[in-house]
Amino acid sequence: MASGFFALLDDIAAIMDDVAVMSKLAAKKTAGILGDDLAVNAEKASGFISSRELPVLWAIAKGSFINKVIILPIAFLLSAFLPIAVVIILVLGGLYLAYEGAEKIFEYFFPHEHSKHEISLEPLTEEQILAFEKDKIKSAIVTDFILSVEIVIIALGTVIGKPISSQIIVVTIIAIIATVGVYGIVALIVRMDEVGLKLMQLSSKEKSFSKTLGNILVQALPKVIKSLSVIGTIALLLVAGGIFVHNIDFLHGVLPQLPSIVTEFIVGLVIGGLVLATVNLFKKIIGKK
Repeated sequence: MASGFFALLDDIAAIMDDVAVMSKLAAKKTAGILGDDLAVNAEKASGFISSRELPVLWAIAKGSFINKVIILPIAFLLSAFLPIAVVIILVLGGLYLAYEGAEKIFEYFFPHEHSKHEISLEPLTEEQILAFEKDKIKSAIVTDFILSVEIVIIALGTVIGKPISSQIIVVTIIAIIATVGVYGIVALIVRMDEVGLKLMQLSSKEKSFSKTLGNILVQALPKVIKSLSVIGTIALLLVAGGIFVHNIDFLHGVLPQLPSIVTEFIVGLVIGGLVLATVNLFKKIIGKK
């Protein structure tokens, strides 16, 4: 009986070793998408007053966890019984991300009339602030859902052929790391000035390390926030382009002379532009009717 017990422990240890190795590989494979996820969500979580940043971010993070709870079991079932559906879902998600990225670029060069003229110096009412928060949280959770699908599918691809228990453990670990890690870093970004002020208050010496670092963080925050929109837009197009290039056969070898990251951006931008043009045309037709 004792030997059987120790044999069981050896089996468990071997399984955990395999899970650790596979988790490391899956983390490496999803590192790029996690970076894009960070940039996109940091941009989505910014733009609120200081006292509302963390509550809004927490609401988005909870939505992200719910997204993972929905995505994981569906991904396992589809991967086992209907793998083509996984590709279709990925491509549809890529179309949405490409559209959103292309729309941001279009809005920058050709802003709508309301963007130019509807400027009010009056403070927003509480209802308007709550409506703004609700819309931005909803948008962030929708975008997170699509990025989460991509993260889960990429992680799942690294453990295909392994026992289902190993697949579940590895992909779940990656999903948890993705959510906690990404939103933890986003929280640090949006609260960078608060962290900087705390560091500055730690020491009374003018040239102390904590005061110098705190000052750098406070001064860097406006630049970081300003760049988040650009980084987030680029990230959307990169993620979308990556989905198209890796999941649509005739795009596999497109622009072979260019680095893959440039190819993915161009593909994402072109397809996003086509989707944007189609959506705008459809809106005009509906508007006329």
